[in-house]
Amino acid sequence: MNRRNFFKTTSLLPAVAAASLVPQWVNDALAASTDKWRVFEVTTRVGVLQPAGVTRVWLPLPLAGDTGFQKNLGSTWSVEGGSATVVNDGKYGAEMLYFETAETGKVPALQVTSRFATRDRVVDLLKPGTASKIDRAELQKYLAPTELIPTDGIVRDTARSIIKNVRGGDVDKARAIYEWIVENTYRDPKTRGCGVGDIKYMLESKNLSGKCADLNALFVGLARAAGIPARDLYGLRVAKSEFGYRSLGVGTDNVTRAQHCRAEFYATSHGWVPVDPADVRKVILEEKPDAQLPIDDPKVKAARERLFGSWEMNWLAYNTAHDVALPKSVNGKIGFLMYPQAETASGRLDSLDPDNFRYQISAQELSSF
Repeated sequence: MNRRNFFKTTSLLPAVAAASLVPQWVNDALAASTDKWRVFEVTTRVGVLQPAGVTRVWLPLPLAGDTGFQKNLGSTWSVEGGSATVVNDGKYGAEMLYFETAETGKVPALQVTSRFATRDRVVDLLKPGTASKIDRAELQKYLAPTELIPTDGIVRDTARSIIKNVRGGDVDKARAIYEWIVENTYRDPKTRGCGVGDIKYMLESKNLSGKCADLNALFVGLARAAGIPARDLYGLRVAKSEFGYRSLGVGTDNVTRAQHCRAEFYATSHGWVPVDPADVRKVILEEKPDAQLPIDDPKVKAARERLFGSWEMNWLAYNTAHDVALPKSVNGKIGFLMYPQAETASGRLDSLDPDNFRYQISAQELSSF
C-alpha cells in the first residue's frame, strides 16, 4: 500500500455572502448551507483486461490545495502488477495518480480513494468585491488560446459581436456571453461523454450543440477573446442536488459516468466567479423526463440566474488543465483530463468505454461540519 496522508481540517474558511443575483428561494437555501462543509470519499477502481507491453494509467486527483469551496483531504491507493506515484502536468498543476506495469502480461489492477470537503460557492456580484491579488502570469495563462479553444478568427469576431453594445466592465461582458450561450446553444443527448470542446468547429459549422465540455468551453473561449481571463474546471458530480434539480445531481453511489465540467471568469472586482451555462441547457433538456422545458419555465429561469455567480458543490473539482501531456505517455496530448486514461503497447484505450477499459467510480458522503 502506497499512501498520501489524509490531512486533518483544522479551521473553517469564512462564509461567502449569498448572491443577490439569484431568486429568493435559492438565497434561502444557500444561506442555510453555505457555511456547511460536506466531506466526500470517491473511489476509482481500474482493471486493464488486455495488457500489452507496458501498461500505463493516469487517474485525475482532486484539485491540489484548498480553495474557498473545496478542501483536498488527501488520497490513498493500492496497486497490483506495477507501481504508482502522484505526478502533475507541469503547467496547470493538475495532479494525477500515475501507474505503470512492466511487460509481464499480468492483468494489472489499481484502486485510488480520495477524500475532500466542499461547500456551496456564491459570489454576490451586486456588492463590492474584494478580489485577492493574483500573479499576472497566472492570469495570462487563462487568456491564452489552446488547441481546442482559439481566441482569434471566428471566436474573436463572435465575442466582439456579443459585447459590442455592453457599456459595463468585465462582469457585464461575461454576463452577456453567458446569456448568449444559454440562448443560442442546446444540449445534445447523443454527444459522447461530455463532448470535445472544439469551439472553432462549433462556430464555423453553426452547430452550437454538445454537452458541458463543449458549451462551457465556448464560454471560456469567448470570454478570453473578449479579454476576460476564464477557465474550465473539470470534475465529477458526487451527490444529488439539494435545490430540487433531478438533472443536476446523481441519485446513486455509482458515479462512473457523472463527469461534469464547469467554468469561471476573473473579474477585477470580485476575483474568480463561477458560472455554468451548460447546466442551464441540461435543466431544459433533462429536468422533466417526458418533455423539454421551455426556456421561460420557472425552473429554467431560476437555474439561469443562479448559475451565473454560484455553484452547488455536490461536485468534485479535479483541475483546470488543457492540452494535457500525460507524463510518460507515448500517444500525444489530450484536450483535458476528466476521465481515467490508460494506454498499452497497442495504443491509448477509450476512456469513454468503461466496460472494456474496465473502471468504476463510486462516491459516498462521510460527514459534514
